[in-house]
Amino acid sequence: MALKNDTPMDRMGVTESEDKPIGPLNVDSGLGDSPTGDPTVSGDEFVDGFSWRTVAGALFIGLIMMPGAIYLSLVAGQGLGPAAEWVTIILFMEVARRSYQTLKKQEIYLLYYMGAALTSQVGALALTGGPFANLIMNQYVVHSPVAQALGITQGVPSWVSPSPDSAALLGRTFIHADWLPAIGLLMFHQLFGRMKAWGLGYVMFRITSDIERLPFPLAPIAAEGATALAESSAQKEGWRWRIFSIGAMMGVGWGLIYIMIPAVTGLIFTQPIVILTNPFIDLTPNTQKILPGALTGLGTDLGTILIGFVLPLPVVVGTFIGAIGCFVVANPFLQRAGILKTWTPGLDLIQSQVVNYFDFWLSFGIGTSVVVAVVGIGSVLVALAKRRRNTATGVANISIAPPSGRGDFPIWISILTWAIGTVAYIGMCMYLVPNFPVWMLVFFGFIWTPIFSYINARMAGMAGTSVSIPYVREASFMMAGYRNVDIWFAPIPLADYGYMASHFRTVELTRTKFSSILKVELLMLPIMLLCSFLFWSFIWRLAPIPSSTYAYASKFWPAHAQTSALWMTANRAGEENVLLKAIDPTYIAIGGGISLVALAAIHLAGLPQLLFYGLISGTHALPAQAIPMLIGALLGRYYFQRRYGVENWRAYAPVLVAGYYCGMGLIGMGAVSLALLSKSVSRLPF
Repeated sequence: MALKNDTPMDRMGVTESEDKPIGPLNVDSGLGDSPTGDPTVSGDEFVDGFSWRTVAGALFIGLIMMPGAIYLSLVAGQGLGPAAEWVTIILFMEVARRSYQTLKKQEIYLLYYMGAALTSQVGALALTGGPFANLIMNQYVVHSPVAQALGITQGVPSWVSPSPDSAALLGRTFIHADWLPAIGLLMFHQLFGRMKAWGLGYVMFRITSDIERLPFPLAPIAAEGATALAESSAQKEGWRWRIFSIGAMMGVGWGLIYIMIPAVTGLIFTQPIVILTNPFIDLTPNTQKILPGALTGLGTDLGTILIGFVLPLPVVVGTFIGAIGCFVVANPFLQRAGILKTWTPGLDLIQSQVVNYFDFWLSFGIGTSVVVAVVGIGSVLVALAKRRRNTATGVANISIAPPSGRGDFPIWISILTWAIGTVAYIGMCMYLVPNFPVWMLVFFGFIWTPIFSYINARMAGMAGTSVSIPYVREASFMMAGYRNVDIWFAPIPLADYGYMASHFRTVELTRTKFSSILKVELLMLPIMLLCSFLFWSFIWRLAPIPSSTYAYASKFWPAHAQTSALWMTANRAGEENVLLKAIDPTYIAIGGGISLVALAAIHLAGLPQLLFYGLISGTHALPAQAIPMLIGALLGRYYFQRRYGVENWRAYAPVLVAGYYCGMGLIGMGAVSLALLSKSVSRLPF
């Protein structure tokens, strides 16, 4: 399967016999020269994109973007999203242009990567601004009134937060000796967590990309965006820049309706003017009489339609069938059969999703995930066995050695790095929570994490999506019979690094050396820690968090603290174990059995295997998201491909999507600027 001489069309799930180009780009289309060859994989040499411009970009994002992201998360509960990446890139392009210099696409991608990493959301409630955000959140949760009433505060160790009467909390400062244990654990997470992610993530990439040759349909988006901007920087504005500009204008136009109008009117009026509900229009209350328990709605994000342009059609069709079949067709039957017993009329889409999830879909999802893992592992074993047979018989075969100059790491070093990080996590847990079962830590670190990382690496490679089994960590605490509150804050070695495979694939598509990303990580770590420390300290000193100064935090943090505190009582003796009751072996078997039947039916019918991964993805997707994605896929397949040709359209689509998110990012940054300006101006009584 994975070792044949693959072509770009093979990676997109299309064989040479399927969908021949209808013709060249129409002369009257106005798009000029058409792309030739593979739109995603170039024959160019790999280049080290790390330079002094990269250093300047990291400092700019850390010092300028991060405080805005922190403030916005506290005031409005939103992050900067794509704004940080694209605004930084465009600013540096303009500076370079006026200095008669150009930015390489490798440098542009590194700026994109740093913008996403330094302003990414962490923890709950859209918190941004690096790891010190979690310290602020943790100290509030464990010292909240509900935590004190439930007796949680008394059992919180010093490595989580100082005591309530500490001068560090009374003075709202990190510069105090009482914070040293918590900050030390934070540093531990940053170092060894990166070792685990990079070590195992690289192994997942080598398996899914180099051995299995999976397409990773969403990886070209950032890569083609960087390429288009690099062409503009070099004043070689070919077809990529024109397509990127079209997408950017679409993003600006939609962003004005979707983001800017609600943001501006919210500053002027008591209630903002919302033209389109974000992110979907909830139709569940309107359909509950004829479809009890169904999750009905319609997505309103234009980006979801554009993502349908990029994903392979079998994946999108499978996702649509899976989402509609499970959550619109099956839910009413399950509700009438008494399986969805918690659902009651009047619940909206999100509430219905939560209660139905615990009643049935959690267990069902476990069964489907197990099948995905077994199929994936079997595919790798078959591919390796085929390679050995070809080698033994002298048949030519593709080498699975990494391309020359890509900057790869020896695979044994990656495995050793991940193992060291995992052992460090296990050792730290044994030190902090000595009575917690060691076998469970070893199981999570060396068995569960690799298996689920591979599942989601393969899902990203095949369908551009992921699957998850939430509350595994919480359920394990209950199964272990551990009663203390400290386990809820311990560094349990449970993670999913499947996303790293897609990340490495994107880096490869930009022809950026992997060593560049490693250098950037080493650069970002001190900048992120320092800026996170400085800006969270400053904003915390301005006013308590939460307080009326930070509107979103004052409204939602207390509710989050209450929910978190209640979870922390779930492992106490005598408490009802909700999670373990939700896991039903019968429903797990049903999920696995249906998945196997679907896989066999697809194979016997000669349909693409991508359809199976789409079906699995659909069991974890809302119908409101699947509907616009299908609209985009059908438009791309049956209109744009016929108008521009198969090869051309598949080259255009990722660039169009990248441009769209750039335009949305620019509008988002404008909305953030207006919000910050409004909040910084004192309201006078005259």
